[in-house]
Amino acid sequence: MIVAPSLLAANYGRLADAVARHRASGAEWLHLDVMDGHFVPNISFGPQLVKTLRPLTPAFFDVHLMCDKPLILLPMFAEAGADQITVHVELGDQVEPLLWKIRALGRKVGLAINPPTAIALTQPFLEVVDTLLVMTVNPGFGGQPFIHECLPKIQQAAAWRRERDLAFHIEVDGGINFNTAAECARAGADVLVSGTTLFGQRNLKAAVARMRRLAQAAVAGPPVAQPHRRAARLVG
Repeated sequence: MIVAPSLLAANYGRLADAVARHRASGAEWLHLDVMDGHFVPNISFGPQLVKTLRPLTPAFFDVHLMCDKPLILLPMFAEAGADQITVHVELGDQVEPLLWKIRALGRKVGLAINPPTAIALTQPFLEVVDTLLVMTVNPGFGGQPFIHECLPKIQQAAAWRRERDLAFHIEVDGGINFNTAAECARAGADVLVSGTTLFGQRNLKAAVARMRRLAQAAVAGPPVAQPHRRAARLVG
């Protein structure tokens, strides 16, 4: 189970400190939300910030592009130090060339899907991607409540992964707290993006460990009850 704290929820005035906290937390991935003000109604940061943060940590940089025209950005984020770059299935005809461009740049390939979009649209690309990101809020702002109607999408993606013997990660982002992390893990997710819940904790390391533990327990399920053994009746 991979935990990916989202930098969107960190203190923007102390981002180097936030990255240091992340490095000490034991979280495997750092999630970086890039918003252009067009695809979503918000603006975050660009490749220069990623380049500035890259020397501060060996963490896996999971860059999520919520942008109308990501093609021009891909080389910049790859050069800046992104390990994985995710684009949205909602981009339609742009999707296939974008995925191949990310692969050609030597980066892991991610595909994201928004809550209103049918999960079936991701099917043609499942053999190509390393990660399928199921958005569990409408993207653009942190701190939104989890949309429970997205859980069947996670379950369907997990079923396709199993049936087709594929190995892509199923990532979830949006409203992920200690309760919803467990729900998503139970549905089949194995990468948990969480901003407010994790960076809002005084002890990020403890919060990351707790989220991972709860998610792993949800996957394992309840302990199997041992059958009650009746004492053998002595004959004689």
